[in-house]
Amino acid sequence: MDPYSSGQFNQFQQPPMQPPKTNGKAIGALVLGILSLVIPYLGFILGIIAIVLASLAFKEIKRRSEGGRGLAVGGLVCGIVGTSLYGILILLVVIGLIFLGASYDSYYDALSSIPDLRLHYS
Repeated sequence: MDPYSSGQFNQFQQPPMQPPKTNGKAIGALVLGILSLVIPYLGFILGIIAIVLASLAFKEIKRRSEGGRGLAVGGLVCGIVGTSLYGILILLVVIGLIFLGASYDSYYDALSSIPDLRLHYS
């Protein structure tokens, strides 16, 4: 009798090993981390969500002995890079707008110091 067809195992055979279940939050963290790199300005928020999901995934993977630790690491790294990249970009835009506003104030101050020439011609 063939031991593979009967479904029974003798003392020398091991049951087939199944890989551990992959954590869903780790997959979500990786997807959101990649999207945080690709989607402009919204990537800042997606990166923060990816960081939170990755940290939750690390805790669940350790507690439940699940797979997906590498996915969580990738999501964490992409989330940090995306958040910092767009955080710096948003900061530069805000600083640029502040300087632009300051230059307009000085521009209007300079214009107000010019005497009105229409009074001399009437």
